Amino acid sequence: MKKIGFNFKKIKAIALFFGVLVILLLFSVFRDTSTLITRDQADRLDANKTIKKIIVDKEYLYFTTPQQTFRIYKEVVDYPKYYAKYPVEIKERKNWLIWILAVFSLVILSYYIFFNKQQLSIFSSPKKAPHDSNDIADEPIKAISSSVRFKDVAGIIDVKEELEEIIDFLKSPQKYTNFDIRLPKGVLLVGPPGVGKTMIAKAVAGEAGVPFFYQSGASFVHMYVGMGAQRVSTLFQTAKQNAPSIIFIDEIDAIGKSRGGRQNDEREATLNQLLTEMDGFEESSGVMVIAATNKIDVLDEALLRAGRFDRRIFVSLPDMQERINTLELYLSKKMHNVDMGEIAKMSVGFNFASLATWVNEAAMHALKNHKRMIEFSDFEAVKDKVMVGKKRLLTLDENERAIQATYQGAKALVATWYDIGFEKIGIASERFEEFDYTILAKSKLLHRIKVDLAGTIATQKKYKEVFTNSSKDIVHAKDLAQKIVNDFDLMIEATDGINVKEQLLQTAFEETSALLDKLDNICTMMSNYLLQHESITQEQAREMLREIF
Repeated sequence: MKKIGFNFKKIKAIALFFGVLVILLLFSVFRDTSTLITRDQADRLDANKTIKKIIVDKEYLYFTTPQQTFRIYKEVVDYPKYYAKYPVEIKERKNWLIWILAVFSLVILSYYIFFNKQQLSIFSSPKKAPHDSNDIADEPIKAISSSVRFKDVAGIIDVKEELEEIIDFLKSPQKYTNFDIRLPKGVLLVGPPGVGKTMIAKAVAGEAGVPFFYQSGASFVHMYVGMGAQRVSTLFQTAKQNAPSIIFIDEIDAIGKSRGGRQNDEREATLNQLLTEMDGFEESSGVMVIAATNKIDVLDEALLRAGRFDRRIFVSLPDMQERINTLELYLSKKMHNVDMGEIAKMSVGFNFASLATWVNEAAMHALKNHKRMIEFSDFEAVKDKVMVGKKRLLTLDENERAIQATYQGAKALVATWYDIGFEKIGIASERFEEFDYTILAKSKLLHRIKVDLAGTIATQKKYKEVFTNSSKDIVHAKDLAQKIVNDFDLMIEATDGINVKEQLLQTAFEETSALLDKLDNICTMMSNYLLQHESITQEQAREMLREIF
């Protein structure tokens, strides 16, 4: 009989073959083919009504659409709102398949070890495995060379002016160092979605001619504790090696939410690392950190402390002139026959992204109708398509614009009269200076209440009606009155049995009403200015007052 023996080389080859096969099976079964998206992208899927069902996993929400599946970290979205709108499934774990593959892998591994004792040293080596979870944070962070310039970003003149010295510092840091000038380590761009915060940061990098490191807040959120912190460390180390440079963190609220309440160890570790890195480099390092958020109210106070993001730049929705400038920029290379002013009037509440989309849709409409140039009718035809998902409040008709201009004009007038600081008051937005309640006088707080009541009083006088646009200001006035009575211990003796808070509000209402009667002509002037220009600065309001007094 022929002697039967083991062919060790053959067994080794078979073991390797089955080992690779098992790995491929595991990969095909468990790999996630869905696309990771941001919160803004999720909102767009929701607004476009393309979501068919929601699949819930431990870490993610999966949005199933007719074309593909998307996933987003549950941490960064208000996921209960999706549960109420779409069919929901719970992702099942294929535990039985895991056990089968695990046992099969163990058998193959045992054969491999038995016939190849020399390979045992691999398992005692201190080197990390090639698929170690730390590889997530070791992915290379590469700089972007930005070609964007300020000329490519229309409007936002005041924002550009604030960033000029940042650009000059990045170009010539030694000039500032020689004069012992300390510039902020971090700049926080605050504004609603679509106003061009990322484009502004790229323009700063482009103007300064420095490397631009882009990271979204969500990219730091990992399943393993410490991975986000490690990625933050890698980001700052790479930026320092390429200094002068800019680090841009979009949607920083994804990792920078106020600590307290329900804890998230990974997010907190990442935030702590970010704070440590910002504390650890000098102003002269040549690294400037720019971050963007539309939720400054949820950020941890430590991020806003001096020496971190101690410069805040507010980016508002574009006013009339800014929309005209933006439309001119977007239409500069397109054949058209439209009045920019008329188009701008139709777009109250549009952000820069919406304007870009609107111009593109109008151009496509003109092309489909075999026109040689874009006309006003093309913008009218696609406006509703662009406005899908936007708030009705910001799509004002002429009557609503007039009401809102009266309302905001009165607030601008009373704020200027009582020296309540604001950067800009517009038809669709406003930016008042923040109060520090620890040092303000009672009179200052009472004046702020009068500003809150001014719009309601003015519209009631003119239209004999109270409108819903006053609801937020009325709530703020009541809250501030409550703070005066309780938190600030500035009690006023009540008379005629009227509650102290109600008496305070009533007195403020009467005094504001008398002031608006006295300054009726100026109030009308400011309202008309708002109708024409859609925004007014405090200096412009002061100039109008000087003309009368």
